Amino acid sequence: MTPLQKPNAPSAAATQQVKRGANTARPQTNEERRRAQRVLLRMPVLIHIPGKATPINGFTHTVSATGAMVILAEGLATGTKLSVENAKTQKKVEAHVVRPPQMNPEGSLVPIEFNSPSPQFWNIFFPPTTN
Repeated sequence: MTPLQKPNAPSAAATQQVKRGANTARPQTNEERRRAQRVLLRMPVLIHIPGKATPINGFTHTVSATGAMVILAEGLATGTKLSVENAKTQKKVEAHVVRPPQMNPEGSLVPIEFNSPSPQFWNIFFPPTTN
């Protein structure tokens, strides 16, 4: 590791490259590295946490086949296990918080990931990937 390299940063050799031409390549963008396409969608959700009697009301900011960014009045700790309920369809899916929440004028942005991909959970069609 060089003195300027961050301890957990991927090395140049580990970074995926996108071919531009016959002899040139560039690193992949965050959008290209994503496992699933994100869609802006504001939808009411209920967050059920084991051991808590009442669910937490919130709504989505963005959704994907593998999870969502939800806006809640208060943040949840990384690793928190929960169930997300689609308030329109009453379908539930098991999930967990993947990173610490970020504050937003509307509340805490909480990134959640489904325990297994559930593309039909949001009851929408995702656009095809462009990769």
